[in-house]
Amino acid sequence: MDIIMPKMGESVNEGTIIKWHKKVGDVVKLDEIIFEISTDKVDTEIPAASAGVLSEILVKEGDTVEVGTVVARIQSASETNVEVAPAKSEAEQVVDEKI
Repeated sequence: MDIIMPKMGESVNEGTIIKWHKKVGDVVKLDEIIFEISTDKVDTEIPAASAGVLSEILVKEGDTVEVGTVVARIQSASETNVEVAPAKSEAEQVVDEKI
């Protein structure tokens, strides 16, 4: 699955990758933050739209690309034979930390 630079507002045409939270080969859970972007309007974290393995990063940190540009690819769990659990909610994470 292609991960694209999202549109963050009506007049936003490009964004800069601030930081990758995952590296190639990492397992990615659905809705887990995979990278951060900065635009002229907002800085935000971008979650994964699907679970799998981050198979390719096409845009380096610090690079600016147009909205709609493919920045990375996730290989689905079914394609990799990797079992991926859904991301835990913040409440579940807090409970786990207290145990």
